[in-house]
Amino acid sequence: MENRIGKEIEQLRKEIPSGVTLVAVSKFHPVEAVMEAYDAGQRCFGESRVQELLAKIPECPQDIRWHFIGHLQTNKVRALIGRTALIESVDSERLLELIDVESRKAGVVTRVLMQLHVAREETKFGFLPEELLEYFREHRFEKLTNTHICGVMGMASNTDDMERVASDFAEIRRVFDQIASDSSLGLRGFDTVSMGMSHDWPLAVRNGSTMVRIGTRIFGERNY
Repeated sequence: MENRIGKEIEQLRKEIPSGVTLVAVSKFHPVEAVMEAYDAGQRCFGESRVQELLAKIPECPQDIRWHFIGHLQTNKVRALIGRTALIESVDSERLLELIDVESRKAGVVTRVLMQLHVAREETKFGFLPEELLEYFREHRFEKLTNTHICGVMGMASNTDDMERVASDFAEIRRVFDQIASDSSLGLRGFDTVSMGMSHDWPLAVRNGSTMVRIGTRIFGERNY
C-alpha cells in the first residue's frame, strides 16, 4: 500500500497522451489520499459534493485546481462560486444562469463545461445533443456576463458493450466539434472535451477527449 497512489499517478502520466488533462477524482477519499497524489505532482482534483469539497479546500495546498464534477443543486451554487477552477457538470440552462448571477455578485468569472446526456440511462443529467446545439445556435450564451463556457462534458452508457461506449464518446465529440467550428458564434477558449473514466478513458481519448476523470484506478474503491 506504501505510496500506491503516487505510483498510479506516475504510471497514468506515461499512458495518457500529452495534451490530455488528468483530473484525479478524489470524492469520498480523505485529504491524506489527496496529499499522496499531490506529492506525486498531481494538481487537478475532482469532487462531486459541495460540502465535501468545501471541507477539503482549507486542508489542502492552495495551488490545487478543484473541479466540481457532480450534479450541482441550485441551492448549493452560491457556496461553490469562487472555489473552483472548473464546474464540469452544468446540466441545465437554469443552473447556468444561476451560476452567472452568483458569479456576478461575487465579482468572479466562473469557468464551466456543458454536460451532455448521450447515455442510455435516464438517471444521468445533462442537455440532449439537439438542445445544446440549439442553445448555441440561438446565441443564448451571449447574455452571460461572468461565466466562461470552456467546452463540454459527458458520460458514456454504463455497459460492457464497448461499441456503444465508443459511439457515445463519438457523439459527445461530434456535438463539441459542431459548436467549436461555427465561426458565427465567436467563441473563445471553447476547447475542452471532458469524457472518460478509470475503465474507459483510453476509448474516450481515441474519440477526442481532452480531459479524463480518473478516481478508482488512482485511489481504489470509494470509502462511502
